[in-house]
Amino acid sequence: MREGDVAPDFELVANNGEKIRLSSFKDKKNVVLCFYPKNRLFMCPSKKVFKMAQSVISAYGDILKTDSVLFAISVDTVDDQAAFVERYNIPYLHLSDTTKDVCKKYAGLNLAGLAKRSTFIVGKNGTIRNVFYDIDVESHGKQIAQALSKLNG
Repeated sequence: MREGDVAPDFELVANNGEKIRLSSFKDKKNVVLCFYPKNRLFMCPSKKVFKMAQSVISAYGDILKTDSVLFAISVDTVDDQAAFVERYNIPYLHLSDTTKDVCKKYAGLNLAGLAKRSTFIVGKNGTIRNVFYDIDVESHGKQIAQALSKLNG
């Protein structure tokens, strides 16, 4: 996936049980899709997940001000997503892609079959406006907010 591509539509279940369809935001909101490997791993990347969540939470107000919604997506089950969101008091929805279809289309999969850490900003017109692959988890929230403010500016 590259900037300028039409974002493939999908429907995934969120941590709260709600079905989220990407196309329902067309002409209404920018959509930020943050892909990450998994909530809990036996290695250090699980710390990266939490640090990235903290970074995004710290910039979440600024992200919302840009007429945007943000979703985090991984291969975790809905129940695992719900537990993770509750444990860390995360204000945005985490979507479950247990079939890995959406992760494959957007982020691609690593050797372990998990989503590669990446973020896609889908403009209101349904095209991909920004793609982030090389992510600094501690500053990524600000990076997203800045990209969105330029998009709307």
